[in-house]
Amino acid sequence: MMSEAGEHTARRGETGGGKPRLNLNRLEMPKQSPGERRRNFSEVATGYTYEMAMEEASRCIQCKKRNCREGCPVNVDIPDFIRLLQQGNVEGASRVLKAKTSLPGICGRVCPQESQCEHACTLNKKGAPIAIGRLERFIADWERTEGTVTTPEIAPSTGKRVAVVGSGPSGLTVASDLAIRGHAVTMFEALHVAGGVLMYGIPEFRLPKDIVQREVRYVASLGVDIRLDTVIGINYSLDELLNADYHAVYLATGAGLPQFLGVPGENLNMVYSANEFLTRTNLMKAYLHPEYATPVKMGKRVAVIGGGNVAMDSARCAVRLGAREVYVIYRRTRREMPARLEEVENAEEEGIHFHFLCTPTAFISDGRNNVAAMELLRMKLGEPDAGGRRRPVPIPGSEYAMDIDTVVVSLGTSPNPLIASTTPDLETTRRGTVTIDDKGKTSKALVWAGGDIVSGGATVISAMGEGRRAATAMHEYLSR
Repeated sequence: MMSEAGEHTARRGETGGGKPRLNLNRLEMPKQSPGERRRNFSEVATGYTYEMAMEEASRCIQCKKRNCREGCPVNVDIPDFIRLLQQGNVEGASRVLKAKTSLPGICGRVCPQESQCEHACTLNKKGAPIAIGRLERFIADWERTEGTVTTPEIAPSTGKRVAVVGSGPSGLTVASDLAIRGHAVTMFEALHVAGGVLMYGIPEFRLPKDIVQREVRYVASLGVDIRLDTVIGINYSLDELLNADYHAVYLATGAGLPQFLGVPGENLNMVYSANEFLTRTNLMKAYLHPEYATPVKMGKRVAVIGGGNVAMDSARCAVRLGAREVYVIYRRTRREMPARLEEVENAEEEGIHFHFLCTPTAFISDGRNNVAAMELLRMKLGEPDAGGRRRPVPIPGSEYAMDIDTVVVSLGTSPNPLIASTTPDLETTRRGTVTIDDKGKTSKALVWAGGDIVSGGATVISAMGEGRRAATAMHEYLSR
């Protein structure tokens, strides 16, 4: 019988001489079958078991050059936490994780690791990067089930007070980073629950809300005072916050203003913005109607306009809310879709149809002000645009119609203009995003910003990265 040490050596793919061999057997994560998950809002991916996590962690070759760490927007010490997992020390791995991120359970689920840390992994050259995100999720879930909470050491009080406006991923990151450094942090959230886009934008089957709230509570446990139902720009202006003895302010209000096509019929009944549709479904729990009194009226033939992660979320929610046919309408090809490949594949498995190289030109009424069909125009790909993707070009005379009874428009968002309109000396772009320097500083004294209010809409981890960068700059200023 092989000894425990010998078994571990074999699992890591080492020869008798101690020279490591590459183990390219990346371990997939179990998930609900498509037929089962179409009928519920439970989490699709069920996570690694302890044994699976140990097996996947054992594949890491502990490179001297830490490319994976450089690929992480918040610079998590990835090789270090994986080494501790290899030793079976999950609690130690959690401490390493939480030294750089307060949201491991969230990042492990929704971050695009395939284009960041895993893309930079040395084993990605062989097509089998370490499943870093899945291991991060395992650590966070282990801590939750074991009832163990690892917290970093809090620095002595600096006597400085900071206001954080918005409790999404960027705001939570700044709040936790500054609280750990000894500053008194108050977070203001406009909604009745903290979490921002993590609560209203991402469906339960991709990011369970109890996971979000657990990590919100963790941030609060660091000493952050979270005040709900408080709208900055209405309850208080930005200047009033600064005059209330706050030494600095961080803006992280996100981008909640939906964009539309601007075509005829867009104001018909049963044409939703993705923001409204997902907020009613996720935050207001329309999928649990009548237990929760916020239903979403859903037809049988649903068209989702767009090709990003929000479009995938909308389409997959529509399936679960009872739609018979769901179509994703995208003006480029599958290759150009900004959505994560994993989410596109999940949508396809769940029976969602994709119509590429076409765009709506009008929505048609049934005569009672309800949408009944849409006119589409076929497209072809032309020269690359400023972002490097080939630009869609209309094909004249290629119009056709499609019968639908529900539309969800998912074309991106821009920041709510409320704060900018009440703060004349806060510089913004034509898109309404807040202008910042390379450290997150805005044009207004004592005010920093990050996340979607700056980008207009990006990933959770990029918002966290901007928050970490700004927190460092704010701490340097507050420490003078």
